Amino acid sequence: MPAIVKLRQAVRAVILADDEGVLLCRFSAPHPAVPTGATVVWAAPGGGVEPGESPLAALRRELHEETGLVVDGDPPHVWHQEVVAAGHADGYDGVVNDYFLVRTPLFDPRGALSDAELAAEHISGLRWWRHSEIAGYDGPDLFSPRDIASPLAALIAGDIPTTPVRLGL
Repeated sequence: MPAIVKLRQAVRAVILADDEGVLLCRFSAPHPAVPTGATVVWAAPGGGVEPGESPLAALRRELHEETGLVVDGDPPHVWHQEVVAAGHADGYDGVVNDYFLVRTPLFDPRGALSDAELAAEHISGLRWWRHSEIAGYDGPDLFSPRDIASPLAALIAGDIPTTPVRLGL
């Protein structure tokens, strides 16, 4: 009988500004998304879906906490990612990330959480990235998903999928 895999359900927002910048969180080690040997992973803001909470309610809560952004309406579900890896999420065998596209004017991100609360979640910064910066990046930091430049280019070009695109690690 195969082992039952317990995955943490999470939501993330691909936040695109008018100038086609994308807002990413800087996750620092030790954090399950930061692999051994790496110190930083840049990933879309978001987090876990609490018991009894809908994915969109979780997305709204997480974005308010981490970035200060208030999301009205129902943003499109554009990407789906499953990562099965021991230790990737405390108490789980991995994580399922569902990504939603949020378009907004450029803003100065400042969430409801304090710097200490963000640090407890291993978030050490927020930054607007241009697609060209991500695609041409050759520094020591990693991105999640690793190939974010390709699916991001499609969203920037206005190619909004009718069903979520499956992403790799």
